[in-house]
Amino acid sequence: MAKVLVVDDEPNIVLSLEFLMEQAGFEVVTAEDGEQALARVKDDQPDLLLLDISLPGISGFDVLERLRSEEATAQLPIIMLTAHGRDVEREKGMALGADDYITKPFSTQSLVEKVKTLLIKEQP
Repeated sequence: MAKVLVVDDEPNIVLSLEFLMEQAGFEVVTAEDGEQALARVKDDQPDLLLLDISLPGISGFDVLERLRSEEATAQLPIIMLTAHGRDVEREKGMALGADDYITKPFSTQSLVEKVKTLLIKEQP
């Protein structure tokens, strides 16, 4: 079973994403800030991250940058999930190495399909 790490500081979003991913058949771990996200990646070794940009402490962009700079996590699929829909944020996220960039509110079905597609690509 693939493991998805949901990183968001809004508990209601974490709960809904957790429910959505579990319904789609994934194991889910969560983090509420950037530092916790980095620790979870190290400890839980998720197969994919759903990462918010606006987090307390270090931002989602910083988390993305750190994960991409380390060999062990350089290829980890990361979907940025954010309320920031401006092109400049999207371009920054993609330039830093995000695999996809989805703005809130989003289609739950579309999100599940994107997660599945990225996880299929990762399998040897």
